[in-house]
Amino acid sequence: MTPLSLSFSSLLKNKDSLQKFFNCYNAFQAQHDLPRYYGNRTPWKKGRLWERNFSTVSRSRFVGQVLAEQACTKNYAKEATMCTTTASGQDMTNWLWSIYNETKKQTEALIPVISKNSVNPDTIFANNEMSLGDIEIYGFDYDYTLAFYSRHLHTLIFNIARDILIQEHRYPEGLREYEYIPNFVVRGLHYDVQKALLMKIDAFHYIQLGTVYRGLHPVPDKEVIAMYDGCHVPLENMSDFYGKSSHGHTMKQFMDIFSLPEMNLLCSVNDYFMKHNIDYEPVHLYKDVKEAIGDVHVKGIMYRAVEADIENYISYGEQTHAVLKKLYEDGKKMFLITNSPFDFVDRGMNYIVGKDWRDLFDIVIVQADKPGFFNDRRKPFRRVTDKGVLHWDRIHKLEKGKIYKQGNLYEFLRLTGWRGSKVLYFGDHIYSDLADLTLKHGWRTGAIIPELRKEIKIMNTEECVHLMTWLQGLTGLIEHMQVHRDPASQAVVQEWIEEREAMRSQTKDIFNGQFGSLFRTYHNPTYFSRRLSRFADIYMASLSCLLNYDFQHTFFPRRTPLQHESPFWPEQTSAGALKMPFIPLQNHN
Repeated sequence: MTPLSLSFSSLLKNKDSLQKFFNCYNAFQAQHDLPRYYGNRTPWKKGRLWERNFSTVSRSRFVGQVLAEQACTKNYAKEATMCTTTASGQDMTNWLWSIYNETKKQTEALIPVISKNSVNPDTIFANNEMSLGDIEIYGFDYDYTLAFYSRHLHTLIFNIARDILIQEHRYPEGLREYEYIPNFVVRGLHYDVQKALLMKIDAFHYIQLGTVYRGLHPVPDKEVIAMYDGCHVPLENMSDFYGKSSHGHTMKQFMDIFSLPEMNLLCSVNDYFMKHNIDYEPVHLYKDVKEAIGDVHVKGIMYRAVEADIENYISYGEQTHAVLKKLYEDGKKMFLITNSPFDFVDRGMNYIVGKDWRDLFDIVIVQADKPGFFNDRRKPFRRVTDKGVLHWDRIHKLEKGKIYKQGNLYEFLRLTGWRGSKVLYFGDHIYSDLADLTLKHGWRTGAIIPELRKEIKIMNTEECVHLMTWLQGLTGLIEHMQVHRDPASQAVVQEWIEEREAMRSQTKDIFNGQFGSLFRTYHNPTYFSRRLSRFADIYMASLSCLLNYDFQHTFFPRRTPLQHESPFWPEQTSAGALKMPFIPLQNHN
């Protein structure tokens, strides 16, 4: 039995005391003309109602609702015992604040219990049930999947693209004053191309107020509401399936980690133009920045810089090597499909794995042009030598040890026969790497979300646990006490609402001062989270998380109650998510 239900059951030990309490409160309620308290339930069959409330709480309920109900119950009993003859505004005010204090007291008592159940950042989380025992073939993207980069790379991309704007697009020299700001943006944000606004949008297409930026400065909420006639962005204005602003869509969603320098540059140039009162066309600015960032990749500038100083740009690789070695020794087939060129991949994999890295992979495909690779049937494969020489012969078989360029998934499936749920592909880009595979081809998909580790560590801090728990308790209190419509009660509830709004801003700032968490817009999932849950069967901070599981492990998603469901079952936690040691596997070294 949970601490919550113990507290509640110690107050109301059996049905007789429950009935006595109910009768006492009804008498008090009638005497003082107070609204009846029913929580979220209908006001009929009163005796059975309280019995259901009691049994449901003892099976485990949401923290906020339970805390509010317990506090209310205790204070109703206390007020009934007082047998006061009138319920003045001051009486109601004192009564509500006593419930508030009781709820806060119970929240404080929960903090140590919740803190002990912190989440392990090395867990693999499941959106869809999946068994590794069914997986025979493992596929990988390269950038931010096999290879992880330091922040120096983002600074490099920003500086080169900024200089391209100045030198090739004749932008003002004053832009050289701007430098990359590491913690300014998070990925998953939307950019309104026509209004030059960067913002975070939730799963229901609502803008999170306080996260709308023009340049490097926030836009006031009133101005945002006036511009969008509210906070909702219509479907036809949202980005297209791949997050792009095309075919009439005015929003662009930045989904990959390489987009962080692009967002920084867009905000910096906007800031310069506004600061110097320069009239400009936002659409032209967006296209110029997009082209400059593209040139950094397409013209090979970034690739050459990384190859020349690889230790400065690639963060780590030992665990990637351990994962690939473990899969290879278990007899799994492996392939690589990346948009990066072979020289760049070869240099990185030599550094991460060693010169024999190609022996681990059955097929290697570079410059694949994803997501077009998954949809365009027209591009044939072309063989490339180690020195980059292209062959003109027709490809009848994809052979181990050889390098292939471009091609398409339909030809890949025909030549390999690797179809359906026996294939698991890992990538960091929700759209370009995973969406088509899961929707059209039935492969299983794994999303690599490096930001996950940092966010979980923040969630595990005492400050965050305290904020989140009290936020839930206060929300439950507001939900239940809003039924009191007298002016004194409404004034108290309004104070609580203002406190809740301040706390919501605090919880946002814990993760990122401008845009908050990658995964939530206050209580709702972000648009990024919604796509992640749809297109990824599993997700994790890095491939190294696979080292904590054997290849027969089944990942189960947590069965959390839908809004209309009663929470009969204690909330499940993903295997290994709590900070308990993993059982070491025999083949771990």
